[in-house]
Amino acid sequence: MSLLSVENLRVTFPTDHGPADVVRGLSFTLGRERLGIVGESGSGKSMTGRAIMGLVPAPGKVTADQLMFNGKDLRGLSEDERRDLRGTAMSMVLQDPKFSLNPVIRIGEQIEEAMAVHGTLGRRERRERALEALTAVRIKDPERVARLFPHEVSGGMGQRVMIAMMVVLEPALMIADEPTSALDVSVRGQVLDILADLVSRRGMGLILISHDLNMVARWCDRILVMYRGEIVEEIASGALMDAQHPYTRGLVASLPTIDETRDRLPVLDRGKL
Repeated sequence: MSLLSVENLRVTFPTDHGPADVVRGLSFTLGRERLGIVGESGSGKSMTGRAIMGLVPAPGKVTADQLMFNGKDLRGLSEDERRDLRGTAMSMVLQDPKFSLNPVIRIGEQIEEAMAVHGTLGRRERRERALEALTAVRIKDPERVARLFPHEVSGGMGQRVMIAMMVVLEPALMIADEPTSALDVSVRGQVLDILADLVSRRGMGLILISHDLNMVARWCDRILVMYRGEIVEEIASGALMDAQHPYTRGLVASLPTIDETRDRLPVLDRGKL
């Protein structure tokens, strides 16, 4: 049984020239695996994740022929029911902790807040679970970090804190939207290692949204390539170099390599897409 089943997903916003579909007829399934969604900025990747989470802001409209999560139809849920799912059953890690963490609340208290909203644990149990979550994301001194404010930690540690907040209630699905774009290259691999470890140990499903084709190919099991709101190709991560669609092939061709000998990198010929 699939963890997530999406059929003909559309996200539409009104414009002066009529309705505009930013996600157009997406269909895919997700098991307890790592699925990558790639494409350039504006291709609809992030909006797909937000639509699944029920976080598309008004006046946006989300429709689908099927939107099933763990056997539950997400289309007919009220906002209160959606809120109950977020955090406990599904969570989303955003790309920059500076804009996601409350700057005036200590880190430990922010992690405990999710448990206070969704659970019935006492204060001591919430504290213990928060420290366990920080330990799970490889923070060596969780008690010290829990007492800090967000501005007192580095970008890499802030992203680890965000992941800890999202997994403390052990959701079945995690959507990671550009989780490493604000990080130095030296810590990107560490954050991705943590996500991969959590998926394997906790049996989660992961959707990794990124524009970094090489990164997704290394860390995911399957890849969906999006262009102008549509999936143009689905491919196994190990078969990236065998991609058939002109857009995917154009993305691959434009990637620089460590032993680059070309004077100029090719650009996409959009007239052929």
